[in-house]
Order: sequence, then C-alpha cells, then structure tokens
Amino acid sequence: MKPIETRLAKLARKGDQRAFAEIVDLYKDKLYHLAYRMTSNRQEAEDVVQECFLRVYRNLDRYDENQKFSTWIYRIATNLCIDRLRKRRPVYSLDAESSDHEGLDGYAMLPSDDRTPESELILSETQRIIRDAIDTLPVKYKSVMVLRYLQDMSLQEISDVLDMPVTTIKTRVHRGREFMRKKLEHKL
Repeated sequence: MKPIETRLAKLARKGDQRAFAEIVDLYKDKLYHLAYRMTSNRQEAEDVVQECFLRVYRNLDRYDENQKFSTWIYRIATNLCIDRLRKRRPVYSLDAESSDHEGLDGYAMLPSDDRTPESELILSETQRIIRDAIDTLPVKYKSVMVLRYLQDMSLQEISDVLDMPVTTIKTRVHRGREFMRKKLEHKL
C-alpha cells in the first residue's frame, strides 16, 4: 500500500485540487519550520514555502512514486533555502540585536511547571546564542545541521533530500558540530 502523500500526489497530478490542498495542509508547517530555521527570517520562510508549493504543483508529473514524497518536497524546500542564502548579501547593522524577538519559536513559548522568570531568561538567551551560532555556519553545514537537529531527520533522509552520499552528510554533521562547539565554547 502506498503512503497517503503518494496517493494524494497521484490524484493532484490528475487535477484533483482537494488532493493538492491536503498535501499543502500536511506540509505547510513542516516546510515553514525548516525554511525559518535555515533563513532566520519569517518573510523569507513564507516565500520559500509558497515557492516550494508552486514548484511541487508545476512538477508533480516529475515526482517518482517509488521515492518518498516527503524526501522530494524537502529537497525542493531545502534547495530553495540554499539558493536564497547564497544570494543573500551580508547585512551589517548597528541595530542587529533588535531582531532577537522575531526568532522566538513555539518551543520557547511552551509553559512549564518548573520554569521561573530567571530560568526563562536563561533559556531564551541560550536559544538566541545557539540560533546566532547556527546562522554563522557556512551554507553547506547549516542545511545539514538544520535538517539533522531541528527537523530531526536521519542521516539517510538528509542524504536523500540533499542528494549526497551518507558519508558526506556524516562529515558535514561532524564539521558543523565542531564549528558550533568552537563558536559556543566561550559563550555557554
């Protein structure tokens, strides 16, 4: 039996708009989360998701049903993020700290029984430091680290998404962790 996404893609390919709407519902939040983690910008993340669904719609006939649909759609989104990051010009601003509040995600907002205002501040500051360190990673490491640790993908899934050998993914994860360790050793 084929996964639901494959069946939906087949229906959407035949013109069923409700099937495509279900695909959008299934993936919009996941893709936004991925794009936001890679671009660190809400507007760009929204643009990436929109462009991703446009490409999926236009290229449904190119989707290979023997491949996982999630791998295919994540590859499209990841490549769009990488393209945006490569085109991005460095921005230097004296007000760089003012954008910190935009980066708060749902995890930072989850209530907990044992959190105090002090622990919230420490957690928020730690998350900001880690986000800033991820943002400084070179693109080839950033994409792998986001997919591995923020999207919780296996090395094989990342290999499929980025169309690279698993050994290359392992190397990039290792080097990305080393880069992060060096960046964070004096900050945390």
